Amino acid sequence: MKRMIIGASLLALVTGTALVADRGQNRQHNRQHERGAWHDQNGHWDNGRHRGWERNRGSNHRWSRGERMGYGDWRDAQRVDYREYRLRRPPQGYEWRRSYDRFVLVRASNGYIFSVVMYGGR
Repeated sequence: MKRMIIGASLLALVTGTALVADRGQNRQHNRQHERGAWHDQNGHWDNGRHRGWERNRGSNHRWSRGERMGYGDWRDAQRVDYREYRLRRPPQGYEWRRSYDRFVLVRASNGYIFSVVMYGGR
């Protein structure tokens, strides 16, 4: 009986310690997210430096599928509502941006271009 009580006490102690450690990591994770830090290609935090993005090429670059935008190019390209221009709904983690004369479907975490549609104007 004594062994069961001691075993249960040790189990509670170990479980409680692991739970407290996990809460600490979640708080740190949330603080980094609040500062706007992104993940790099390996899933590590890059503390807002946006590593994993390509170099900037300027707003008049003619993007094509498979390229990667620079963070400045992505930021400068105007975000568009896909419904307004009758574009397909973007997958989770992607968004439509208008860069020069094209609509570009870009992964928001690293600038990977999934699709490009020419813009004919209105």
